[in-house]
Amino acid sequence: MQDLAAWKPLIGALLLPPVPWLVLVLIGARLILPRRNLGFFILLLGVVGLWMGSCSGTATWLQNNVLRPPPALLGEAQDRLAASGRVYAQQVALAQRQGKTPPSPTVGIMVLGAGLVPKSQEYGVTDLTHFFAERLRYGVWLSRLTGWPLGVAGGVGWGQKGVQEGPAEAEVAGRVAQQAYGLPLRWVEKDSADTRGNAAGAVTLLADQGVTEIVLVTDAFHMPRSRRAFEQAAASWAARAGKPPPMITPAPGKFWGNESNPILEWIPSGGGMVNVRLLCHELLGMLAGS
Repeated sequence: MQDLAAWKPLIGALLLPPVPWLVLVLIGARLILPRRNLGFFILLLGVVGLWMGSCSGTATWLQNNVLRPPPALLGEAQDRLAASGRVYAQQVALAQRQGKTPPSPTVGIMVLGAGLVPKSQEYGVTDLTHFFAERLRYGVWLSRLTGWPLGVAGGVGWGQKGVQEGPAEAEVAGRVAQQAYGLPLRWVEKDSADTRGNAAGAVTLLADQGVTEIVLVTDAFHMPRSRRAFEQAAASWAARAGKPPPMITPAPGKFWGNESNPILEWIPSGGGMVNVRLLCHELLGMLAGS
């Protein structure tokens, strides 16, 4: 299984847009002369696929109608976490005044990793990708808003294993959280290579320390698969420990579909191509059960 998992980045690259559409274009072009109608049809299919696969409107439609992520963490759910966080802060302060060991938190905010930039030229060290940086910023904001501690799950991805291994994603995030936000991480899960591993490691780490609710932070497009993985990991932990599973509370961010001009959503763009590719990656992951 480990050997097969190491091939996941290459397999994904071949199956995800724009490669399938480019293959259709090449096949159609090759068939134009011997079988004109068929060749033209395949060529047209490839071009249409490239067009639609490069539109942010396609990504938004897939997000809202296929993946269907949960809504943002607002309103009563946010107020509930903030209220319980204030109670926890009071308990910690009281224990410190009495010289006692502070109680362990029952809620943990967990940010999922999203890749690293090796040797960032402007910083001179390994840095977070912009996806990861946005997730971390939102996690820090939630931690300060609610008063509950923060953790990050992310090791070395399959694409980096055995090639150019460096620090784990969670380790780099810990440095950035401390330096940029002045907020140390309470939990660092650094042994996982993918979303399923993130879930298994993070749930075990937090639940073993008494956490009964995990606030899961990731992008909206990534949330359905991540939530499923965390709920499965929570059920597995509960079966092993003989205790109730920790509750998984989704806190998705970075929703798509906020174009000021709807027409632009159906004009191909680099951002649209990236978003469609990300959505297709999630669909492929869900079909594969990863």
